[in-house]
Amino acid sequence: MSRKTRIGITRDAVDSRGNFIAPGPGLQLLDEMPDVEYEVFSEHLGEVAPQQIHTYDMVFSLTPRWTADTLKGNDRLLSVHRFGVGYDMIDIPTLTEAGVALFITRDAVRRPVATAILAFLLALSTRMMVKDRLTREGRWAERTNYHGIGLAGRTLGVIGVGNIGHEVFKLALPLDMRHIGCDPYIRQESVSDVNARLVDMDTILTESDFLSICCPLNDETRHLIGEKELRKMQPSAFLINMARGPVVDEKALTRALTERWIQGAGLDVFEQEPAPVSNPLLKLDNVILAPHSLAWTDHMFTSQWENILGQMNAIRRGTAPAGLVNAEVWDSPLFRQKLERFRVATA
Repeated sequence: MSRKTRIGITRDAVDSRGNFIAPGPGLQLLDEMPDVEYEVFSEHLGEVAPQQIHTYDMVFSLTPRWTADTLKGNDRLLSVHRFGVGYDMIDIPTLTEAGVALFITRDAVRRPVATAILAFLLALSTRMMVKDRLTREGRWAERTNYHGIGLAGRTLGVIGVGNIGHEVFKLALPLDMRHIGCDPYIRQESVSDVNARLVDMDTILTESDFLSICCPLNDETRHLIGEKELRKMQPSAFLINMARGPVVDEKALTRALTERWIQGAGLDVFEQEPAPVSNPLLKLDNVILAPHSLAWTDHMFTSQWENILGQMNAIRRGTAPAGLVNAEVWDSPLFRQKLERFRVATA
């Protein structure tokens, strides 16, 4: 008798009542699959422990770290499916060496994150937060001190013009802004359809009126934006970071905002998350903040579940799904051996 596919779900994906933390069908989609059984981890650990995953074929993971210790002694796990696109918390070489495939949900987050970046841009340019405060406090007479900034003809810069960065330019086309991008891995013809011109780092820093960070966090991009870079920006410029907090040197950014090297910022990510209440950024009036969730919409979570279930079903058919990060693992002997054993057991 064949066994069911065993799925593990990290504890941070559900609330205290065991319900999925976001809108949409969530776990119900798994309930409707008779040949699948799933369990939510009994506890949330900052780093996934070996005993949490040793009985699963696949794991759906939200925020925990995956390290060499996580996979010690594991010869069963086929894949890790990450809710979202960032994977700086996952040791990719270790997964590959252990014959474990990593998947992300690029298609599900591209539009929601790009929309959130555009929301920051619009809120900053209209000074929405200041005007909200003036209205609530009955300070209408002060509204003439806070004029907005017209966007037509202004320069929108994007660092990292891949999946999300390209979508930002696409959504911004009707605003009639000038588009410039910086990305050593992208060719000019890849961004011509969104009227963007690829430039070097100095150019994007000095010419952008609104600069959006859309690159992944890795050894190359950690503190990519520090004091030297912030001082090159125009005093009238705004910085938007929806990528990862450590891409920007937060101490340098705090000083830049306090001393007005730049005009303002929109931040959905921080170097330490959750951001402590003592973080000086929380006390500044020229920055709009969000708790790493501005892109969390019902559409995003529904699409993520659809992406992940599609990946899972493709693996069960022996087909490489979209969203595979460590592509080289798919044809590795260890992965193929585990996949074959899995398919025989579940046939």
